[in-house]
Amino acid sequence: MKRIQTRKKRVKQAQPRKVYHAFSSWRYVFVSLTVAVIAVLLITRLAFIQVIEPEYLTQEADKRSLRVTKSVTHRGNISDRNGEELAISVPAYAIWVDPKAVKDAYAFNDEEWHASAVENTRSGKIQYKKTKFFESKKWPALAEVLDIKLETLVEIVKKPDARFIYLKRQVNLPIVDYIKQLKLVGISNQLESHRYYPTGEINANIIGLTDLDAQGIEGIEKSYNTYLQGQTGKKSVRKDRLGNVIDDIEVLKEKKAAGNLQLSIDQRIQAVAYSELKRAVKINKATSGSLVVLDVHTGEIYAMANYPSFNPNDRSQYQPYKLRNRAITDTFEPGSTVKPLVVASALVYKKADVDEVINTSPGWMHIGGRRVRDGHNLGKINLAMILKKSSNIGVSKLALRLKPGELQQTFANFGLGNDTGVGLIGESIGRLPIRHRWSDFELATMSFGYGITATTLQLAKAYAILGSGGKEYPLTMLKVETPSKGEQVIPRNIALEVVHMMEGVSEQGGTARKAKIEGYRIAGKTGTSRKAEAGGYGDDYVSIFAGVAPASNPRFSIVVMINEPQGDHYYAGDVAAPVFSSVMQSALLLSHVRPDDENTRYTLLDQLNDAN
Repeated sequence: MKRIQTRKKRVKQAQPRKVYHAFSSWRYVFVSLTVAVIAVLLITRLAFIQVIEPEYLTQEADKRSLRVTKSVTHRGNISDRNGEELAISVPAYAIWVDPKAVKDAYAFNDEEWHASAVENTRSGKIQYKKTKFFESKKWPALAEVLDIKLETLVEIVKKPDARFIYLKRQVNLPIVDYIKQLKLVGISNQLESHRYYPTGEINANIIGLTDLDAQGIEGIEKSYNTYLQGQTGKKSVRKDRLGNVIDDIEVLKEKKAAGNLQLSIDQRIQAVAYSELKRAVKINKATSGSLVVLDVHTGEIYAMANYPSFNPNDRSQYQPYKLRNRAITDTFEPGSTVKPLVVASALVYKKADVDEVINTSPGWMHIGGRRVRDGHNLGKINLAMILKKSSNIGVSKLALRLKPGELQQTFANFGLGNDTGVGLIGESIGRLPIRHRWSDFELATMSFGYGITATTLQLAKAYAILGSGGKEYPLTMLKVETPSKGEQVIPRNIALEVVHMMEGVSEQGGTARKAKIEGYRIAGKTGTSRKAEAGGYGDDYVSIFAGVAPASNPRFSIVVMINEPQGDHYYAGDVAAPVFSSVMQSALLLSHVRPDDENTRYTLLDQLNDAN
């Protein structure tokens, strides 16, 4: 026991004692100074950032996180009176490249480009060596899917200072998805709008088209561009590094929805009109043609066809002469189609009676030293026979009874020489000379359609006034829910009398037997006028047929103009009248206008009695 205690004591005595050093003041001072200096530096830097240069850092932060986003508004749709789409907007994409990003990613310079291009002496084509840029097949694949040459793509991405260049626009979604799979640096896409026209060339001349930025450049697209376009919204947002929006800053531009247009056009009638017009132009080897269908009681345009036309979905067909809306832009001397207006003028100013008989023998007469003649001697004929046989002598004698101002005023009342008010860009007002003094020969020639010019639409409006009982309704390309009351420009009874007289044109012995329609009475007038050229009139003609139907209670006014028909059959009765018959019949049937039946409908004579 004693041994154990002795051993413990020895071990305890052998352990070293703890030594406590004295406090070192210089270390404390060093650490304190170091901490103080660091604190002062941090506070100084913080003060510099917060007080002296806060805007710079804010700008740098905004550059990395602040973005402007767009809320795309697609262009409004255009439809016909029954809701059938004539122009629609569908989503499309634009593929663009950031050349600087491409250069940074593939580390090339101008020397490498020149060194990579070698000419194949056999094919004469430019080939490229295997540089880093061409190591993969992705870039050739991009060029192929965008249908551009690889050399063109190379030239585009060689521009190191550019940050945004379009590669192709109006691209569909499958191509965009394919390009995304290529995962090429610097290639991006953005959403835009593509304009599609379901009816193609049938309505191209009136609908018009837009450019790649969805701005209307022709036709209704241009006339109503502001209404159809709407307004794309813009707002400032803050995004994180993954591109997610974390804060809406402010609205820069309010989004405004685009408007939709419903036209007065009936696509069913329009399709028939275009088909028949195109057929007539080709059969007669004419240069062009136009056709207008008007509702005489509302002023609505049910059809406006032109040929030649083009497919607006295929921009390679874009040619100015095909794009022109000839029904409103092209003027012509209307020829004998104005004779009913001269008869109406004579009745309005009481220079003739309805039953008056005029002697046209011997079939010609001298006026002011010049000769006016008919095809043959018609002898003594009444006003209806003047229109049926298209007598130049008869209508000239009526015109010479009128003062020049009276005939001019009548033509103006029927819309000649004036804007129709339809609101389409490029419309011509025609030519109606206004002079105080006219020679007898000038007055006579004006009575059978020479010396004045008109458009197809103007002539259709004039006949619509006759068909409506002397009322003028404002013309419109938009569907009318509540028709206007119209303005009475000539007495109702006189307008209906003239319509009744025009019925003989399509009957036996008339100039337009081919204008007849099974089951309906029609009233119309042919016009075959020579085309003016330098020094007088040439050998080319314009064939026109204008008319209304049904004659018992007119619903539609139609004018057909065929320009420069070739061959022996160039008269309007052979060229334009058949087109009128086909289109008018379709318009009446599609609009559910009942055939003439004196047992169930008012006849023209009943209306004349009511008017009187």
